Amino acid sequence: MRKYLVFALFLSINTFSNAQTFEAKVDSLISSVFKDETGPGGTFLIAKDGKPVYQKSFAKANVELDVNLNNESIFQLGSITKQFTAIAILMLAEQGKLNLRAPIKNYIPDYPNGENITVHHLLTHTSGIKDFTKMKTLPQIAQKDLEPKDVINFFKNETADFLPGEKFEYNNSGYVVLGYLIELTSQETYENYIKKHIFDKLGMKNSRYASDRSIIKNRAYGYQQKNNIYFNKSVISFNIPYASGSLMSTVGDMLIWQNALTDNLLLKASTIQKAFTSYKL
Repeated sequence: MRKYLVFALFLSINTFSNAQTFEAKVDSLISSVFKDETGPGGTFLIAKDGKPVYQKSFAKANVELDVNLNNESIFQLGSITKQFTAIAILMLAEQGKLNLRAPIKNYIPDYPNGENITVHHLLTHTSGIKDFTKMKTLPQIAQKDLEPKDVINFFKNETADFLPGEKFEYNNSGYVVLGYLIELTSQETYENYIKKHIFDKLGMKNSRYASDRSIIKNRAYGYQQKNNIYFNKSVISFNIPYASGSLMSTVGDMLIWQNALTDNLLLKASTIQKAFTSYKL
């Protein structure tokens, strides 16, 4: 019995030692990037088998007020928003409310060349439509609280960069259109659809549509850097990036999201498989 107890103790000590080594290595790696503890930082979570094995925060959530980041800090997701938009589209497709291979003209009759651009083209960044973030006139609308259709009107008549399906090119405009399709086919706003059918369903209590006007507890502020000097991020209306980049979340909620995709909590396994399938043009 004593031999087994000694062996069990050895395993416990060895596991603890390995955990310490892993944590120290990750700490060292992150600290080598976030060297300035008084500047903007980041929150990190590493999971194994769906459970956190490392979670720490480094540096500041608010540089001006000298507020440290913590594991509950809520960040703007930027283009990770597109994951939620894509899954919402697939959910509606499973419900028969939307056809991935249908031309977008079926939903937006006046969209230029809409008879040749499909929902699938938008999902896979192969539509060829002009990316509004590359338009020189973007500053004219950046701070305006436009409706989704008005944002689409801003770029829809621009000359296409290539024919639909001709090649892949990362595109924000396509996901603005997808957000509008979610509204048209669900009869809910994009914000409400994502909250009700994804955030609330999964228990992502710290995730939301972004706003610079609302008081958001644990908000991590964004900064830009020039010549080693930090500046507050440019203020925009989140109605502009919309379904291409206007959600906020925490690392804990993002683990819930990852597990939901892995465990097929929102979509059929066959649909998830297609979502992660590479396509050859």
